[in-house]
Amino acid sequence: MTRVMVSCGEASGDLYAGALADEIHRIEPDADIFGFGGERLRSAGARLIGDYRGFSVTGLAEALRVLPRSWRMLRRLEAAAAAERPSVFVAIDFPDFNFRLASAMRRLGVPVVYYVSPQLWAWRPGRMATMKRLAARVLVIFPFEAPLYRDAGVPVEFVGHPLVDLARASTPRAAFLAELGLDPGAPTIALLPGSRRNELRAILPRLADAARLIAGRVPRAQFVVARAPNLDASLFDPVAAPVFAGGPPLAIVEGRADDVIASSDVLVTASGTATVQAALHERPMVIVYRLSPLTYRLGKPLVRVDTYGMVNLVAGRRIVTELIQDDFTPGAVADETVRLLTDEAKAREMRGALREVRETLGAPGASRRAAEAVLRVAREAGTSREG
Repeated sequence: MTRVMVSCGEASGDLYAGALADEIHRIEPDADIFGFGGERLRSAGARLIGDYRGFSVTGLAEALRVLPRSWRMLRRLEAAAAAERPSVFVAIDFPDFNFRLASAMRRLGVPVVYYVSPQLWAWRPGRMATMKRLAARVLVIFPFEAPLYRDAGVPVEFVGHPLVDLARASTPRAAFLAELGLDPGAPTIALLPGSRRNELRAILPRLADAARLIAGRVPRAQFVVARAPNLDASLFDPVAAPVFAGGPPLAIVEGRADDVIASSDVLVTASGTATVQAALHERPMVIVYRLSPLTYRLGKPLVRVDTYGMVNLVAGRRIVTELIQDDFTPGAVADETVRLLTDEAKAREMRGALREVRETLGAPGASRRAAEAVLRVAREAGTSREG
């Protein structure tokens, strides 16, 4: 029986892990999948050795606070791997944690597949040598990544982006907005403040202030906030009653990001996976992000790109406005959002550019291709051991 150990450390990784597990089970129904993840991985039939909730943060100071728990989880996962001897280990993004776990897998003689590889080309490029040492195969989801790994001597496959299959709205716009008590005919702005606690604390209060400014300039403007799973309700206080009382119509929706995006005319999103989801729905957007001042100052010299949003990186040019750190103010967010709501030519131009991004993300079936690659590595390793 094939045993697949998986490790993912945040909501997007859990989504990809669940889709991967589904496809592995379609190919090998008896495969035993276990590891570190969340509800999506569990619902795909995997056994969770550990739950990722509370481990995913951005920033140096924030990472230090969860370090003791991270070390304990690493020890637990290493012990499980030593006891169960997986046929293959699949690391999904989350590099600071997964590189350490992958090193332990290598010591146990377990082949490592890195799926949804970290952005080594964007910052801390010295990690490429670590990837070359650890990974039997790297499965990348953006087309421009494959040559970079190949040139570094890392075995790589471009499988396409799993969101091409997964980014689907479950409810039409009119029905979805009516369900929330909102007006399907009114200008609708989606707010996606991120999936990590420290992101919410840094981003959502500014988005709440921006919403009030937008509403003052766009008649009937209304807002839908996407709430990632497993986040404390208190994090959404800036847009909840009574703090937001007297503000424009607003609804908070948990776990239905694609419906939120598809129902919007414009969205304001934290830099991250949601920008790709928005591109797949061809929704005009504004990208925002903010780190602690110390983390930003320490990290900026390590960054090798001049743009942060993944849609801009894939496009090879800045097709979406990015408001990062000090540029991220409520006034700037309001200005850009109102421009996209009122300037149809600008919105149409952005939708066209996003359509081009979508077309570069690969054909449907990325999770299936990834599953086939993972099982192929497992078989190759099994054959090698038998030989």
